[in-house]
Amino acid sequence: MDTNSESATNSKDGTKKDESRLQDSANSSGQSVNHHNRGDSTESAPLRPHTGRDIRWEAINSISAKEPLGLSHFRLLKRLGYGDIGSVYLAELKGTNAFFAIKVMDKGSLASRNKLVRAQTEREILGLLDHPFLPTLYSYFETDKFYCLVMEFCSGGNLHSLRQKQPNKYFTEEAARFFAAEVLLAIEYLHMLGIVYRDLKPENVLVREQGHIMLSDFDLSLRCSVNPTLVKSNTTYVNSGNASAAGILENENSMHSTTSSSFFPRILASKKNRKSKSELGLFMGGAMPELMAEPTDVRSMSFVGTHEYLAPEIIRGEGHGSAVDWWTFGIFLYELLHGITPFKGSGNRATLFNVVGQPLKFPESPQVSSAVRDLIRGLLVKEPHKRIAYKRGATEIKQHPFFEGTNWALVRSATPPHVPAPVDFSQFASKETPHKVPEVKNEKKNTTDHSSHTDFECF
Repeated sequence: MDTNSESATNSKDGTKKDESRLQDSANSSGQSVNHHNRGDSTESAPLRPHTGRDIRWEAINSISAKEPLGLSHFRLLKRLGYGDIGSVYLAELKGTNAFFAIKVMDKGSLASRNKLVRAQTEREILGLLDHPFLPTLYSYFETDKFYCLVMEFCSGGNLHSLRQKQPNKYFTEEAARFFAAEVLLAIEYLHMLGIVYRDLKPENVLVREQGHIMLSDFDLSLRCSVNPTLVKSNTTYVNSGNASAAGILENENSMHSTTSSSFFPRILASKKNRKSKSELGLFMGGAMPELMAEPTDVRSMSFVGTHEYLAPEIIRGEGHGSAVDWWTFGIFLYELLHGITPFKGSGNRATLFNVVGQPLKFPESPQVSSAVRDLIRGLLVKEPHKRIAYKRGATEIKQHPFFEGTNWALVRSATPPHVPAPVDFSQFASKETPHKVPEVKNEKKNTTDHSSHTDFECF
């Protein structure tokens, strides 16, 4: 879903349907129920480290400290996008000049279509996230008819729309490397938390006002257990066509394992017994240790995703795990560089057939480096256990020659290839009453001109 994307289609007919329903809910007395005050609540939790100077936290806390937050506290200004389980609106918190994206989900619609679990999973995942390339959940509340997630608003649209604006509708290799690096870090973090994303595509990669990305839309994500392990690193890259990730792992010595719910293992001893960095380096044979936190044991039989991005193991119905995210990462990188996906057919059935049965091919134009071709080939291996990153996760991709020279510790400080024009929020200043919002119905995701990017879920 194109959540909080400025480029998402704002259907005039859709915004006039049953206009009074959500507004009546916002204005009704006692409209906020089951307030988000659990242990994973973003309201009861401390500020997230990467959002320490976020004025939106101050705005939310200024209201929630006095009374439970609800729809009546917001002016809903514009519908930004819609998907299978809800619609997303640009909203202003009254009296604060702080803007948010609010995802509104109709309880009745979710219940009638057996989507309540998906909505609950997305809420729980958003409550866990604390990463500069993932969304911040500021609040959650319910009305009699709706579930509402108050999230970060991204003003720069999504990468699909931004790609359409590029010369020849594809990015330069330098720009693609920038976006892919940030997406890779986001997926690595999700896997550390035991979350398989399953819905990577340019439409779900939003652009913040500074030009950095934010991965969005977690209603198709899968939660599972993960066992973080500290391993001795073999940093020499092995060509993906000649060796599997499993073969590389066999040459490494496991140094530590934990089943702690925390995604970081306890790798440092107490101050009394803690070794110096030099001693640690000698202990590891001269190589710094790697944190491996790939949820390799997960298996799901769900048939979920976007046709052009579906991994072969999903289509074959043989069960899938975290390796599907590395397949979609390969498709994503291919599309950024070429403006098309590699297995697109004349229709959805033809596309699925191509994914399973057709070899990977690269167009003659544009010309891309041999390094990125090698990475894409390693990611788009049809057998998941032979796919790059199958065992070692993002660590293996980071060491690929395509990302040579990338300072992973300072990715957040790198200069973006595109900085969106600032949004003029003054255009909404004259509106005295909240924007009336339609009933949230089961609508297909907005896909702009990506007509074959149809999301579906079958069990």
